[in-house]
Amino acid sequence: MVVIPLNGNQSYIGWRLLRNDPENVTFDLFRQENEQRIKLNQEPISATTDFVDHTFQIDRDTKYELVTLLNGIQLGQSEFAKIPANTTTEQYLSIPLQIPEGGEIGGVKYDYSANDVSVGDLDGDGEYEIILKWQPSNAKNPPQLGLTGNQILDAYKMDGTFLWRIDLGINIRSGAAYTQFLVYDFDGDGKAEMICKTADGSIDGLGNIIGEANKDWRNHDSQDRKFFGKIAEGPEYLTVFEGATGKALQSEIYVPNRYPIDGWGGIGGNGGNDDSASRSDRFSACVAYLDGMLPSAVMIRGWYGRTVAAAWDYRDGKLTQKWVFDSSLPEWEGYSGMANHSVTVGDFDGDGNDEICVGAMTINHDGKGLFTTGLRHGDALHAGDLDPNRPGMEVFGIHENEGRTIPLGTPASALFDAKTGEIIWSNNPGSDAGRGMTADIDPRYPGVELWGAPGGTRRVDTGEVIYPETPNSTNFGIWWDGDLLRELLDKTTISKWNWEEKKTVPIFSPEGVDSNNGTKSTPCLTADLLGDWREEVIWRTADNSELRIYTTTIPAQNRIVTLMHDPMYRLAIAWQNVAYNQPPHPSFFIGEGMER
Repeated sequence: MVVIPLNGNQSYIGWRLLRNDPENVTFDLFRQENEQRIKLNQEPISATTDFVDHTFQIDRDTKYELVTLLNGIQLGQSEFAKIPANTTTEQYLSIPLQIPEGGEIGGVKYDYSANDVSVGDLDGDGEYEIILKWQPSNAKNPPQLGLTGNQILDAYKMDGTFLWRIDLGINIRSGAAYTQFLVYDFDGDGKAEMICKTADGSIDGLGNIIGEANKDWRNHDSQDRKFFGKIAEGPEYLTVFEGATGKALQSEIYVPNRYPIDGWGGIGGNGGNDDSASRSDRFSACVAYLDGMLPSAVMIRGWYGRTVAAAWDYRDGKLTQKWVFDSSLPEWEGYSGMANHSVTVGDFDGDGNDEICVGAMTINHDGKGLFTTGLRHGDALHAGDLDPNRPGMEVFGIHENEGRTIPLGTPASALFDAKTGEIIWSNNPGSDAGRGMTADIDPRYPGVELWGAPGGTRRVDTGEVIYPETPNSTNFGIWWDGDLLRELLDKTTISKWNWEEKKTVPIFSPEGVDSNNGTKSTPCLTADLLGDWREEVIWRTADNSELRIYTTTIPAQNRIVTLMHDPMYRLAIAWQNVAYNQPPHPSFFIGEGMER
């Protein structure tokens, strides 16, 4: 339950509806003052899972009690929230941070900024903890030369308690393409682990060193115009860390490996190749239920050409390889060049197991290719029940066309069937699109609307251009206000698309916070973390001294089970930090006219 004082005599209260709650569950809300227990609602609350208390008094100690009812009979224990008198009226939960000390490389100083975030219940107490990646100011993309600061990962409790720090060491390069960290309960014991790529000299949360402590595999030759600052040799490991302590539980040789370094080119991107540890050092990752029972970690290497995905299980204290998919093998001819800078996961074929879509190709739960569309590499990727009038789920992809790949004539954007790869519609062959977005922003048309490729805002069912205007945000979506339409998030502003006037209208823009990842301008995380089903957004403060978890205070008009109980949405929170961050989507359609 979340309680936010709005002013001197109002407060907003929001709470969760759980997937295992009875469908006709209702709620009573009480306010306790001294010895008085005042019922705030006249009838049981059934339409939403929030309430605005118009008789709240900020100068008094206040205690709220939420009672869950089924046919008028209380279910289980009450939930309580205490609000001390004269509580500040901020709309966020503050998590103070311990900023890592910067350094100097080659005479150039660097410092750290808070970057991507994931969440998981690290200690089994039923509350999410925060796992934060720190980004050094000298981070690099794979083609860029130069040394970087160490990659650092922290864990914090929601009350700001610092849990641990993992330093991946000098042999893990820093940058958006390199460290994809997965936070999830992989072994089903009720506590989340973290899995990521490590190397010689990585230091776990207890100070233990992985591999050989004194090995330096970086290239220090500043005259080497191929490899200076890169790490193109030496062992690579995959490590499982204990969530509560950051202790390295087990490490194995990282699969897929980087070799051959010149074996990662193809028809993605500009259709080129390199032998300079660029294409070989581009990673993505995800969590997927490949057996329908327990989750696996899937580590993916290669975007533009060859793509290799390795599935790993952590069971009974052991990290074992489940399968490897390699697009360079003859049976998967046509899958190379199809991987995005992003990934999405869902049970796309309805068999009870998850599939992994990495762009214009999808890998089945058994590690075999399910299909490839042939539409080639791109950046943005969205999957879900985008067209509720069509059976199953759909995938909306944005595709690159540049350099020698323009004559291939693949579309700038396309919608395809998530189960079969059937292309439903496409547009702008040979054009290049960098970003694309999908959300229900106009209630007059079925399903979501889509934009990003030339032409304007499109219908999901036909691809027809509704109007040439598009929102000025092609970044993230967030459910924030009272209706079922999705709002748009870019930089540090949440906006609403005014479909009548065809313009983007800011509705929430807090001061003192900043976005991440350069021109990508993404938040640390968006997810349904607190309160009712609508989403929270985590931004860092401009001075990196704290994370702020912002939640809506707009009264809801409906109620939906917490999005974190939808498996596809929950897995999207696990992959949101990966490569070019993308917004999460549930497996069902949320929007105007949605089914109950």
